Amino acid sequence: MKTYLSISIIAVFLLLSQSACNQQVKKMKYNKLTSEEQSVILNKATERPFTGEYVNTTAKGTYECRQCNAPLYRSEDKFKSDCGWPSFDDEIPGAVKKVLDTDGRRTEIICANCGGHLGHVFVGEQLTKKNTRYCVNSISMKFIPDKIMTNKNEEVAYLASGCFWGTQYYLMKSPGIISTTVGYMGGHTKNPSYKEVCTGTTGHVETTEVVFDKTKTSYEDLVKLYYETHDFTQVGGQGPDIGDQYQSVIFYTNDEQRKIAEKYVEILTGKGYKVATLLRPAPEFWPAEDYHQEYYEKKHGTPYCHIYRKLF
Repeated sequence: MKTYLSISIIAVFLLLSQSACNQQVKKMKYNKLTSEEQSVILNKATERPFTGEYVNTTAKGTYECRQCNAPLYRSEDKFKSDCGWPSFDDEIPGAVKKVLDTDGRRTEIICANCGGHLGHVFVGEQLTKKNTRYCVNSISMKFIPDKIMTNKNEEVAYLASGCFWGTQYYLMKSPGIISTTVGYMGGHTKNPSYKEVCTGTTGHVETTEVVFDKTKTSYEDLVKLYYETHDFTQVGGQGPDIGDQYQSVIFYTNDEQRKIAEKYVEILTGKGYKVATLLRPAPEFWPAEDYHQEYYEKKHGTPYCHIYRKLF
């Protein structure tokens, strides 16, 4: 009797766990896929060689998962392998999972965020110094080009430090700033509304886009100000604003910005801080509604959770 009772309890537990898992999956909103995309991403088919959209692309930008928009690869890591599919010798850290293929020989690569099939990874071919080839189906990805500024003295930065009202308040007053716009980045839905972002289900982060004049200020100056105006040690929010949409994130647009961001994480870590800021390649930026723009200027107020303190 005890044995049967134990088995019943285990069965009920498994059913409840599966139900919870199913509910979690339902909450995830992924991009709608065509039948061809489903064939590869969900059913692990392979597109025909030399037919993919990104086999020969050389533009600078980020390759994202077509199903969930998670950043996967940078253009700097793409190389010509003549294998018939886009090839990369490195991934964005943590973006890709490697699992044994069903054939028992190859290593399959899947999106670490949604589990969508990407292709296979091969090591030891001596094609690049990193000696690795991520062989990816074009149809499993979408390409987001780096933002190109028409004025060579202009550059754009994307900084998230909690409620974007406060982030914008300090950045827009900094010398050399041409314009600032608050909006949303990093999610898996297009052009989200503030109400949708606040549900915490879209994956977006409240972000400020900053266009600045490189002859009057620098990206490094902005990163310093960024860290001096929020609590970069807080995880999953900022002050009383709790949720992933308020997390501390630097979305870098190129390798130079990434290195500067990493430099200041190291500097602050050396000062004894436990830095929670995430460093991610910049995906598409979606401007927020008009009433969010320059909020404190319109209200003649000051931020409640962003306070300046000198650190550098």
